[in-house]
Amino acid sequence: MEILKKKAAVPGTTTPSTTKKRGNAAEDDALDYLQNAGLRLVTRNYRTPGRGGGEIDLIMRERDGTVVFVEVRSRRASTHGGAAGSVGFVKQRRIIFAARSWLARAATLPPCRFDVVSVEEGRIEWLKAAFDAG
Repeated sequence: MEILKKKAAVPGTTTPSTTKKRGNAAEDDALDYLQNAGLRLVTRNYRTPGRGGGEIDLIMRERDGTVVFVEVRSRRASTHGGAAGSVGFVKQRRIIFAARSWLARAATLPPCRFDVVSVEEGRIEWLKAAFDAG
């Protein structure tokens, strides 16, 4: 588990006000953090075709070729289990469904991992192998 404290807001800039804007800002922060850690972005906001599917916030690749499916969660406060705790069974199954859809296009199956990046109270926490497809 890695934790990074975010930089203080720059005076004169505005803080995102809507949930969607905060979510997008959290994804941007997570992407920057993971890229600085050496991961390469493959795709962002992958959605399965059709209704009822899943969505993956970030699909990244490690230097060793491992594909990393990343769920980014953001909370203003760590109450009620915090951001990482909000990735429950149903959400995990939707992410796994979307990952299988994305992997169906691959000629060979690379090693894969499901990570969660939580952004809350000005901190980024990267949980590697937060859950598995089993």
